Amino acid sequence: MKHPEREDPTRPAAPDEEPAQASEEAREASPELGGPEPAESREAVLEAELADSKDRMLRALAEVENLRRRSAREIDEARKYAITGFARELLEIDDNLSRALESIPRRAAEEIGFLKTLAEGVELTQKALAACFERHHIAKVTPEIGERFDHNRHQAMFEVESDQPAGTVAQVLQPGYVIADRLLRPALVGVAKAPASEAKPEEPAGDRPGGRIDRTA
Repeated sequence: MKHPEREDPTRPAAPDEEPAQASEEAREASPELGGPEPAESREAVLEAELADSKDRMLRALAEVENLRRRSAREIDEARKYAITGFARELLEIDDNLSRALESIPRRAAEEIGFLKTLAEGVELTQKALAACFERHHIAKVTPEIGERFDHNRHQAMFEVESDQPAGTVAQVLQPGYVIADRLLRPALVGVAKAPASEAKPEEPAGDRPGGRIDRTA
């Protein structure tokens, strides 16, 4: 009976084993062949990823902060101007109370008992309404005569010759109102214009471009 040949440890490796071992050593030495990358290369990749993550985090924080500020501003504006429509309707009530007081002659209100009581009641109602306006930051805008016309708060209804400088308020027809820092209703005014006598005289035809032609030349 034949016994299998025992492997001789002193026998050199088979030729086909040497290329495989060499290939493995080459891969370990060269990253291009699938071996481990150098430590410096891995560190650069990690630093780039860290910088990218930090940039994205800062952008997200900035967006959150902008959203917070915008929300706070919208809440503040809603608190200030939520009653704008309701306030405009109340202005007409204040106008009617003023007209009622102006329609009562001062002397009659002082001498006739029921007219005096009526005038006092209207005045008290108007004062209560003014106090309500003040609590909600609604203020009356009453231009002074001679004040410069301001298109942001005044509405010109007409021009009138006046002893006031041109472009200033010559007459107040109706006061305006603001709520917080926003215009609620412009004041209706008449604006002064320069008198016709102060208008610039028309230049002679010869002094205007295209006027008289000098043919003596």
